[in-house]
Amino acid sequence: MNVRPIRGDDLTAIAAFLADDEERLLGRPSRTSVEDVRAWTSGVDLAHDSWLYANDDRAIRALGWVQPFDEVGVAVGVVHADARGRGLGSELVARAEARLSELSVARIQQIAFAADAAAAPLLLGCGYREVRRFWDMTIELDGPPALPRLPEGMRIEPFSTTEARAFHDALDEAFRDHWEHHSEPFEEWWERRERAPDFDPTLWFVVRDGDDIAAAVRNDPHRAGGGWVAALGVRRPWRGRGLGKALLLHSFGEFHRRGVHRVSLGVDADNPTGATKLYEDVGMEVELEQVFYEKELR
Repeated sequence: MNVRPIRGDDLTAIAAFLADDEERLLGRPSRTSVEDVRAWTSGVDLAHDSWLYANDDRAIRALGWVQPFDEVGVAVGVVHADARGRGLGSELVARAEARLSELSVARIQQIAFAADAAAAPLLLGCGYREVRRFWDMTIELDGPPALPRLPEGMRIEPFSTTEARAFHDALDEAFRDHWEHHSEPFEEWWERRERAPDFDPTLWFVVRDGDDIAAAVRNDPHRAGGGWVAALGVRRPWRGRGLGKALLLHSFGEFHRRGVHRVSLGVDADNPTGATKLYEDVGMEVELEQVFYEKELR
């Protein structure tokens, strides 16, 4: 079996490979697309931090990649159903740990579908422990959503590039309570956002209270088979006043106006700000559950 780094021209084949894995595990049509794979790997140093296993006819049998975030590194590894039982899963785990150790990462987190019965025995046997679960939640819009309601004096406005730093700072502050949040300097964040393959700031919005940005949402146009709410945050002084719900409904309305009737997002199942209850209240349902397993590397 041949092993090499993932290349940009592999993304279509990888999307099909991952979609097949998703359909097999979840028993429903996959939502994974090339746009998803491109977004997931856009920040990965593919030449050094990824692996693709293919047989002689170039069919993908397994793949994986890692990405460091300060002291923690995140790893993804997938083995085709027909290639399981050959040690490829263990090899992907070993490669991820070795590479992140080279990068001086203290902890590694492996991500797996909760429905993957083989993942837990493999990772627990390699010294990992389960630390968190995340949900993908989705709504199918069968008509225009309810209009957002805000406290008197507040208003929803479109994002302006002239206030990119304030937008970044508002989301960074809002997410400081969240598990494993890593603040990113504005310049690095803005450069990464502008380089993102699905960069569309016309889908970003803020709630303004006077001159202050009280809450912000950043949406992506093509993820998980529809629109994607990539980041939704309310700053602490303005929480509990319906601003998150207002931005979410406004986002639904904008997607619906553009002809996009499916909207999804990812959320920490143990989110401390009550986000899961908010998403359920507006009609979103859990479609996918992922498990994070962690291991100390040093």
